[in-house]
Amino acid sequence: MKKILLFSLAATFLSAQSISAQKKKKSKKGKTEQVAPAQKTKKGDIKNYSQVVTKDAITDEGLFKAHKVDKKFLYEIPFDKLDKDMLWVTRIAQIPTGLGGGYMNAGSKTNEQMVHWVRFQDKILLKVKSYNNIADSTKAISASVRVNNYEPTLFAFDIEAFSTDSTSVVIDVTNLFSTDVPAISGLSSRLRKTYKVKRLDPQRSFINSVKSFPENIEVKQDFTYSASEPSTLRSTESISLQMNQSMILLPEQPMQPRIFDPRVGFFTVSQFDFGSDELKADEKTYIRRWRLEPKDPAAYARGELVEPVKPIVYYLDPGTPENLKEYIKQGIEDWQKPFETAGFKNAIIARDAPTPEEDPEFSPEDIRYSMIRYVASTTRNAVGPSVSDPRSGEIIESDIIWYHNHLRSYRNRYLLETGAANPSARTLKTEPKEIGDMMRMVIAHEVGHALGFPHNMAASYAYPVDSLRNGEFTQKNGIAASIMDYARYNYIAQPGDKGIRFIRQMGPYDHYVTNWGYRYLTANSPEAEVATLNKWVLEKANDPIYKFGKQSSSFDPQSQTEGLGDDPVKASTYGVKNLKYVAKNLSSWTSDQTNNYDDLEELYGELLSVYSRYTGHVVTNIGGVFENLKTPEQKGSVYTPLSKAKQKESMQWLQDNVFSTQSWLVDNNILQNIDYAGYPENLRKVQARHLGSLLNADRIGRLLDAETTSKTYYSALEMLTDLRKGIWKEAYTGRNADIYRRNIQRTYIERMEALLTAENGRRSSFDVATSDVSSLVRGELKTLRSKLKLAKNGNVNTITRYHYEDAIAKIDQALDPK
Repeated sequence: MKKILLFSLAATFLSAQSISAQKKKKSKKGKTEQVAPAQKTKKGDIKNYSQVVTKDAITDEGLFKAHKVDKKFLYEIPFDKLDKDMLWVTRIAQIPTGLGGGYMNAGSKTNEQMVHWVRFQDKILLKVKSYNNIADSTKAISASVRVNNYEPTLFAFDIEAFSTDSTSVVIDVTNLFSTDVPAISGLSSRLRKTYKVKRLDPQRSFINSVKSFPENIEVKQDFTYSASEPSTLRSTESISLQMNQSMILLPEQPMQPRIFDPRVGFFTVSQFDFGSDELKADEKTYIRRWRLEPKDPAAYARGELVEPVKPIVYYLDPGTPENLKEYIKQGIEDWQKPFETAGFKNAIIARDAPTPEEDPEFSPEDIRYSMIRYVASTTRNAVGPSVSDPRSGEIIESDIIWYHNHLRSYRNRYLLETGAANPSARTLKTEPKEIGDMMRMVIAHEVGHALGFPHNMAASYAYPVDSLRNGEFTQKNGIAASIMDYARYNYIAQPGDKGIRFIRQMGPYDHYVTNWGYRYLTANSPEAEVATLNKWVLEKANDPIYKFGKQSSSFDPQSQTEGLGDDPVKASTYGVKNLKYVAKNLSSWTSDQTNNYDDLEELYGELLSVYSRYTGHVVTNIGGVFENLKTPEQKGSVYTPLSKAKQKESMQWLQDNVFSTQSWLVDNNILQNIDYAGYPENLRKVQARHLGSLLNADRIGRLLDAETTSKTYYSALEMLTDLRKGIWKEAYTGRNADIYRRNIQRTYIERMEALLTAENGRRSSFDVATSDVSSLVRGELKTLRSKLKLAKNGNVNTITRYHYEDAIAKIDQALDPK
């Protein structure tokens, strides 16, 4: 499935702009398309073929013949393609700035659905087909599944004509692709409401191109909507975007699925099997993976490395800068070693795209070709999407998208996170080979997604923190157990550490998960594989380098985005120590070299973000619960609260390294050269973010849970008491509060008031209204108010006294809003 046209290939397929200028089109075999002879009209409005597909028609051969006649677009559907399973994927090809609030970009998928074309009398229906609910067709219940899951009709078409040999039917698809059909639109109901979309403007909307390939048809639409509040250029009151519709023929025989195990990380597809012997509709979840089968099954069974029947091949966008091609290819083929662990050699291959002279029929939009797209965009990102068969999880194709400006993000992070211990990172002009190595690892990471692997956030927790200061260890093992973690750089290593690897690399988990998902098994059903797959998991179950941790976890200290090492407190201590060194030298590495402050401003903002990430890792410890997925045959509990000692240590770390004034972050040599105001606010925003995270109802709820599961626990009361005494330390010690402390203290009262007045809706884990939260908060505010009444009369300066009086008034208001 192809979404974004990056190639500068000759225009060999029809487009709305060029197609009308042609009179005839040569077929892909080089023969001129002949106009079909006339036939008699058989019934109603059905016309002769020659009346519909006229001599002026421009035709593209492929899955269906796609004709353009004047302003009409026609599909000629072979009868043997009716009732065939097809996947319809809707993606944004081009998008206006800011649409979706930064969470959408060119290439974003907006819908994916299975469809099939059905004849009903003199109409052809495009029906949406679901594989969510299934049953074996030989079982009686399959009839009930069918009638209780009636397929919606996406669009209905009159039959315009039959082919001269009566093997296909012609329909007009112009209205399908030129009107606002919600199921294939790029604007969800939420976006329409946000931007106050009124309607699709037909005068500014048109079909850009229709291209037919052997296994897919690609349609590009240019849509303009009237909208009162568009995301950009508001005076236009318009939203324009280009959509790409991909219709893909699925394999006649689905691949044998492999049953998902949550202890191993894979993207999945799910179905409910009503024909199961279970006393319910049995949910079956399968992993998403490419179909790899050995060319020589006997040799494979003997343990020899064997090439697959059909290897995974990625082609490089011809627009890729020459100096980066080597690293992109290496990133793709880094997965060859894990596939060798699974018994396959040359399972994944990188190639340059053929030139038009080498292969005039090659197109990046042809589903048969997977691409590494290089996008000339200021977006700082890379993505690795794929298209899979919802019946089996088989990955059909993928396009990995690299946005040009993404390397700047990596250069900046390299400087900020490793600059203290890594002299080569202390520059804006990073060595090309180091930039190439970074890109290689990002490509390997995105290829991993395209192979079916989600992020494994536990991989960075697998190694002891101090091992990342050991050159020999890091060179051999990298900085995390998997390339699929967000462990980009070694921010643990300290100045003077020798031989350190600073950039991530493939790890042992990548070999393990590839073998688990891709090793070819001769079992005759998915269920017959389960015993072998479970055995492989149990063999590795007690080794942290083979643990999978979900990215979605907000409570597990083992599974944190951007973390390193098995102790967040220790790791963040090293990280902050390095950041202090970088902050001290940031001007000399940037503005002193460029004679302007642009890079200094950019990097200072990103330094605050890095510091905030290190802080967040420690915050997760408080109320932290380890999640170790296991089956009943394995010993121990799945969920275990973090020890009281480690939680108290974390609270003290936050008081010392976050909530106390961090003067190193408010260096006037930086701030007074990049902004005219708002200096205290830079620090307050970071502090407020993490204070709010601590004073989160779910976190307090987990601390309350610990009272029922542990004899020694860090209670919610103890956490709130420690927090109060730390945030208001000046009131307890008789000292003056500086502006930074006054800011965080006011923020504390705001957050506590928010907890006190929280709505009585359910949170994810407990009911706030009936919990101890309000009583704990009320008690803490009353205790604080009493302390402040004493402190304001102590030996403090005027601004501190005013601040305490104001705080007392705010607490009174919070406790008694009336």
